[in-house]
This record gives sequence, structure tokens and C-alpha cells, in this order.
Amino acid sequence: MSTMTSPIPDSHPHADQPRTAQPLDADAFAGYGDAIRRAMNGVLDGKPEAVDTALTVLLAEGHLLIEDVPGVGKTVLARALARCIAGSVSRIQFTPDLLPADITGVSVYRQQQGVFEFTPGPVFAHIVIGDEINRASPKTQSALLECMEEGQVTVDGRTHRLEAPFLVVATQNPVEMEGTYPLPEAQRDRFMARISIGYPDAESEQRMLRDREHGSPLDRLDPIVDVAGLRRMIATVREVYVSPSVEAYAVAIVQATRDDTALRLGASPRSTLQLVRAARARAALDGRDFVVPDDVDALATTVLAHRMILVPRAQHPDGRPVRGVEEVVQRIVAATPVPVPQAPRA
Repeated sequence: MSTMTSPIPDSHPHADQPRTAQPLDADAFAGYGDAIRRAMNGVLDGKPEAVDTALTVLLAEGHLLIEDVPGVGKTVLARALARCIAGSVSRIQFTPDLLPADITGVSVYRQQQGVFEFTPGPVFAHIVIGDEINRASPKTQSALLECMEEGQVTVDGRTHRLEAPFLVVATQNPVEMEGTYPLPEAQRDRFMARISIGYPDAESEQRMLRDREHGSPLDRLDPIVDVAGLRRMIATVREVYVSPSVEAYAVAIVQATRDDTALRLGASPRSTLQLVRAARARAALDGRDFVVPDDVDALATTVLAHRMILVPRAQHPDGRPVRGVEEVVQRIVAATPVPVPQAPRA
């Protein structure tokens, strides 16, 4: 793929770490990507869009928030993605009595040696599954802020680096469900994308009954790519070219959210960076070494909507009531002039 990169700087948890992984050729990248998709689609029936978004976030070095009612496969999707990677995986069950130290780790005093020794928590893994994250208190949820943004954990004044790649896949129930706490704005903003899985159609649900008659398909899922291979896939995504016109298009969409009268809180500059990074990953998975406006359009709602807050009794410019933030994002995308795609520079 093209070695030309966008002038927009990367901002991810491991941006300061040496980029030693070599990009894969197009065929190898496509082979890994297709194999992961097939494996995950075999576990989560009838939800290819959710699978594609999860893989896009992984390759774009982001974090994924899965929000939906209980029992639709949120944790199954997270576990299926983790099973496809031959790296370290940990799972945290968020509960009201969970403490920050239960996530990050704690310094334990070793009496014989007379020193404090840091015992890493479950966040020290390549893929961290946070199940029902909004059942923990905001104080405990905030334990993830530093590691998700900076790729490190600070305990007792000492900083401990997390190994790349690092991905948090968190599930949450809708805020209206009993025993939940809303995620703070800073926490939501650190998730690259939010998806809802939704109920399966009748055919997929019937197929699920047959597939699970003799056990879970997760038990039959083998790793497809190791950590070194995943780093090379990520390096390939980093090489995808983003033209200045497409950059300007992404910036225009995000800035429009800050001026829209239906929104009390628009999208942050971090969301612009993450939108472009996700568009790179989508382009690579589609077999292209450059981003087109359609990549930005396809990801705008997934990447931006969960970061924004509507004003009370929000209305569209024509007076229609706004039924959700997603409607505002879709309207902004439709109203933003689309640039003429530019191929990579020679």
C-alpha cells in the first residue's frame, strides 16, 4: 500500500512507541481480515455490520463500546474478537463494589525484601473485555481513562506502560436499565465507536438454536493472527493515504456538530482524529490504500454520535423534533459538501 500518510497526526495510546512492525502486502492483509470476519460471523449470526465495526476499531487502534439490552450478544461479540487474536485477553465484570485498584493493579509490600512490588491488574492485556461497564461507579469507570488514552497506568506515583496493541471492548446496558450509571463524557469520548447489536431476525435466531445445541461456537474458535501479525496489520492501516480534501471533509463534519443548535455538546478534536483513523482501517479492509469520502460517511454516526448531547426538546432546522443524536449526525453529513476523491500521490 502507499507509504504516503495524512498530515493529520496520529493520536493513540502508543503513539510514542517505536513503529517497528512492517506493513503486510495487500493479499496477506486481506487474507487475515477475511478470516477474522468469517470466524466472527460464524459466532454472531446475522450481524456482519457489528463484526466489521469491531474489526475496524481494532485495526484503527481505538476502543469499542457495545450498548444494547441484555442477551443480544454483546459479550459474545467481544469474546469472539478476542479469540481471533493470539494475544493476552482479560475480562472484567463491572459491579457496584468494584474498585479502581481491581482494574489497574496495586502495590503490595513485600516484608522480606522490604519493598513495594506492583501487582498488575487485568487491564494489562492486549484485549480487555469490560462487561457491563456502566454497572460500576463513575470513580471506578475513571480508572480506565489514563490507560485508554495514554497506554499506561500510574499507581503510587509510578507509571507502568501497557503493551501494544491495546484494545478495550466494553459492553453496557441502556441507562434506563436498573442498577446502571451513565458513563462520564470523558469516558465516552475515549471510545472510538459505539454500536448496538439489536435483535436477530427469525432465520438467524433459528440458526443460533441449532449452532448452540451441542455447545458454544466460541469454544470452536481458534486464533487467526498472533500479536506480531496484528501489529503488521495495524502498520498497514497506518500507511493508508488520506488526501487533504478528505481531511477537510472530516473536519467540516466534526466542526458542524459544534455549531448545530440541536446539540449542547458537539464532537471533540479527538473524535476527528479517531474518525480519520477508522476511515483508514475501513479503506484497508475494502482493499484500498487511500480513503474516500464514503469511508467517512459510513463511520460518522458510529464514531461521533455517542460523544454528543442534545439540548432539551431538540429540533431540526425545519422544526421537526429530534428523536436521537444519530439523526443530527446524518443530517450534518448529508449537508456537508463532498470533496472530489484524490488518488495517492506518486
